[in-house]
Amino acid sequence: MAADKQRFRKAVFPGLYLQGEGALMKVPELMESFGGAGMVICAPSSFDTVLPGISQALPKGSVVERFGRECCEKELGRLAALVAERGARVVVAVGGGKAIDTAKIVADRGHLPVIIVPTIASTDAPCSGCAIIYSEHGVFEKVSYQRRNPDAVVVDTGIIAKAPVRFLVSGMGDALATWFEAHSCERTASTNECGGLSTITALGLARLCFDTLLGYGVAAKHACEEGVVTPALERIVEANTLLSGLGFESSGLAAAHSIHNGLTALPPTHKYYHGEKVAIGTLAGLHLTDADPDDVETAYGFCEDVGLPTTLAEIGLAGVSREDLMKAAQHACAPQEGIHHEAGIITPARVVAALLAADRMGRERTMV
Repeated sequence: MAADKQRFRKAVFPGLYLQGEGALMKVPELMESFGGAGMVICAPSSFDTVLPGISQALPKGSVVERFGRECCEKELGRLAALVAERGARVVVAVGGGKAIDTAKIVADRGHLPVIIVPTIASTDAPCSGCAIIYSEHGVFEKVSYQRRNPDAVVVDTGIIAKAPVRFLVSGMGDALATWFEAHSCERTASTNECGGLSTITALGLARLCFDTLLGYGVAAKHACEEGVVTPALERIVEANTLLSGLGFESSGLAAAHSIHNGLTALPPTHKYYHGEKVAIGTLAGLHLTDADPDDVETAYGFCEDVGLPTTLAEIGLAGVSREDLMKAAQHACAPQEGIHHEAGIITPARVVAALLAADRMGRERTMV
């Protein structure tokens, strides 16, 4: 086999993963280990609730910058210029998925280490080397791949437990896709998100992610509703953040995330979270790929148990026209999309059919 045709099994990981109550206090020490003074990119919602816990302990010369809410080229350019102007030696993200992705790209472009501090467990972005770039109006544009994964990921479960429960549930929606997409990529020998074939390690982590969701999802939701940290919450935070992050990146993406990307082309979906739309993508993907009825039942049942959407109306698309669904499906089927990692020939018409079938089943189940 020619060298340029060879595909190796490949997996990628963050340099350090630290999780637990009070983990936030380790951030200044980690910044020192990566060079000292840094740029802290902080989500607006975290300025008054999270940042005061470490602001006085930040390395001398560090600066804090408020994130502009969208991971778009305009914001990336603004922050990259500030990092260069301030002479930052490390970039730190404090916030949710878009702040995290922004920091990863800014650090990569500046050839700097990056520390990720998620304040919610709503996506698997913290551990991955890839990031999603949107337009200024929140429409998916492309996936950006960094040279390496984050140097450190610090997850303070005390902070996660006090965040609105919808974030945790959304993270479970994102994580729910991990096993189904990993299994599809393994079945078709498709390339994963780090440019290789899946390892058995990544597949095992993807399956562990799924099993953890089913076993502890409801109990973790209850803990978050009470604002307390329990073993179940710790497990689900790890599943949403570490297991899903490693599982998707080192095993690959398929229908669920492509359908999510397509749905962002419809403005009514913009106020719904990434994982909520991924959950719909997962259900539609199961209809698209003729999944085992037991898997379909399990996926719908889990979504219903934890409060994830199972109908188009629940992501702002009540009464959506087939023409609009076709627009979303065409975006989902763009040549670069992971939906083509599924077996068989995938077309926009088939995706529309799957979305309608998934929505109908969701509606029928709520009427029982």
